[in-house]
Amino acid sequence: MSELDHDHALNQSINALSDALQSGRFVRMRRLLAGLHPAETAHLLESLPPNERKICWPLINPDLRGEVLSYIGEEVRTDLMTDMDTADLINATEDLDTDDIADILQDLPDHVVHEILRAMDIQHRRRVEAVLAYDEDSAGGLMNTDVTTVRTDITLEVVLRYLRMLGELPENTDSLYVVDHNDHYLGTLRLSQVVSRSRSLLVSEVMSHQVDPIPANMTDRDVARRFEKHDLISAPVVDKDNRLLGRITIDDVVDVIRDEAEHSMLSMAGLGEDEDTFATVKKASIAAPSGSLLT
Repeated sequence: MSELDHDHALNQSINALSDALQSGRFVRMRRLLAGLHPAETAHLLESLPPNERKICWPLINPDLRGEVLSYIGEEVRTDLMTDMDTADLINATEDLDTDDIADILQDLPDHVVHEILRAMDIQHRRRVEAVLAYDEDSAGGLMNTDVTTVRTDITLEVVLRYLRMLGELPENTDSLYVVDHNDHYLGTLRLSQVVSRSRSLLVSEVMSHQVDPIPANMTDRDVARRFEKHDLISAPVVDKDNRLLGRITIDDVVDVIRDEAEHSMLSMAGLGEDEDTFATVKKASIAAPSGSLLT
């Protein structure tokens, strides 16, 4: 499907949902929402006035709400989360990537953040706290701490066995990161090399030194420029001592570029960066339904 056809189909979904809202056909609304990708649902919600948006929100599958929230702009996301209790927020965030969880937590009161963090296992909580320690507009705030690392002194055969044991890799993983015993970043090991080179070779013989690590305090704009300049899919993030903290992937960078473009458009229209476009639109009220490391 072309982008034009996709936009046309999404506009049809928005119109159909609006019609169902006006007529109070909540079963029809639920079906329409269930057929959308979370990113499309997020776009649809942002396209609706606040009253209609708050009616649609409870109709979305609870297991998908966290992912939908991760795609929604800050102003609209905050508005939706004000009506969610802590248990719903815990459920919504439990399966999200670390960076997406951190983005959502930054919009919540401290006592709610504490409850959500307390509900996580220790490893997961430490990962989220590591991202929260950095400004949200920095590489550290953008990174995901779910990384796969290997040492220099093991063979590709050992690496393959390790990957089989893991079962699956984080999304957009094109390389493994090579670190020393103190987690200092040394280089990358491309997956294509792992599967194509002799299994008896050591990681040190195959690894690459071409991908420079990204300092955790680098601005997200500079991160996006580096990805564009070097055609990266993923890149490691390090602290001031060159210790590996996490990674940034192309989907995170696309979000930065999109946000920058939206900010420019809103500025030209005289709106604030995160202002809800429909915040002042008056609509007829509608009754809501009841309702890793190798050692």
